[in-house]
Amino acid sequence: MKTKELVLEALSEAKKSQTAISGEELAKKCQVSRAAIWKAVDSLRKEGFIIQGTTNGGYILEENNDVVSPALFYSYIKNNYSEESDLHKDLHKIQVECFKEIDSTNLYAKKLLAASPRLDKRVIIAEHQTAGRGRMGRTFYSPDKTGIYLSAIYSPASPITNPAKITAFSAVAVCRAIKKLYGIETKIKWINDIFYNDKKICGILTEGFTNFETSLIESAIIGIGINIEENKEAFPEEVKKIAGAIFSGSTDTLNTHITRCELAAEVSVQLYKILEEAPEAVFEEYKRLSFLLGKTLTVYPVIGDEKSSYKAKAVDIDENASLIVELSDGSKKSLFSGEVSLKSANF
Repeated sequence: MKTKELVLEALSEAKKSQTAISGEELAKKCQVSRAAIWKAVDSLRKEGFIIQGTTNGGYILEENNDVVSPALFYSYIKNNYSEESDLHKDLHKIQVECFKEIDSTNLYAKKLLAASPRLDKRVIIAEHQTAGRGRMGRTFYSPDKTGIYLSAIYSPASPITNPAKITAFSAVAVCRAIKKLYGIETKIKWINDIFYNDKKICGILTEGFTNFETSLIESAIIGIGINIEENKEAFPEEVKKIAGAIFSGSTDTLNTHITRCELAAEVSVQLYKILEEAPEAVFEEYKRLSFLLGKTLTVYPVIGDEKSSYKAKAVDIDENASLIVELSDGSKKSLFSGEVSLKSANF
């Protein structure tokens, strides 16, 4: 662990007891010189952390430190996952880059893969996107200081044959992370949207990176955008109707002390963990979290084309993450990601 990360960890521990920690004590804890401590503190301040220096030479980490940084990301993993576990060892292979602002974390991930096609466990996190991307070429609005936007690169040993499955697994991972940190149960709208209180709070865009020589998908880029604070002014009118946030309305029952970086770290942990789990169990969890099953929907084979639409009842989700619908004549049909748009009076 880098000196900067060790210093942040020590400052965070001292903050819990509301005490200052001296540069000398930090140097002993981190086994480095006082000059190295000063450089680490200066670097943390440049990342946006508010660290006050006291008259007796001690440092205090202020409460208002909702900063996205690699140091805080790794500190969260160290403090919440046992060092002895195989999972912890695997999680420390995650490499993370953080940006105050970027055009798109998915676009940046593509550039990384273009330079090194076999990257794995690389996470790019941004506090704001200027050109966030959603499915079907739509814009994903990513306002500053109200959400977290990340892309995770996944490069398994074998080629990826079902990107839709990765999207479904990622949706479950986000639900797990939100429940663990905030204690709330979210729901999934097939295939890639997370809803809370009947509003969309998260979207997921999975893109494949193909080896042109073999035509095989070697890596997946999983883009995840989560609305944490409600900010209706940041969205256009058509988005305001469906956009929600984790903190929308009363927060009496929610853990309000979670930082955006902690949420990004937990989502990353759950994501890489779930991608290695048994598919059958994950799909059962996905179906339990889905709120479309059992409901009558309007299916749009051609997006926006009312003439091609038809009514159908959602009855199941299969092992390929396809939505199984039952038509009025009793026949069944499999719907694939990106092939349809679903609308319902229920949301």
